[in-house]
Amino acid sequence: MHFLHSRLAIAACALAASTLIARADWFKDEQPPPNAKPLSTVIKSLEDHGMKTITEASFDDGKWKIEVHQGGGKETTVRVDAMSGQIVSK
Repeated sequence: MHFLHSRLAIAACALAASTLIARADWFKDEQPPPNAKPLSTVIKSLEDHGMKTITEASFDDGKWKIEVHQGGGKETTVRVDAMSGQIVSK
């Protein structure tokens, strides 16, 4: 019986380890590639275009997603291409 419990414990550990390894890539698309424009450069460019109140920034699907509050409190989400630094949608 002890042998069976040991084998079950080993199998459970192996399953848990393989699940953790598979999950390591879950957030891979949320990190900019090494040659992407730095977020500081992107924010500076947006500020130069009159977008002064930036409240949140994240990276998803190859683009910086940046929340900007304009005059009057209107919130806008701006998407910026990570490689070129160009605004692709507002």
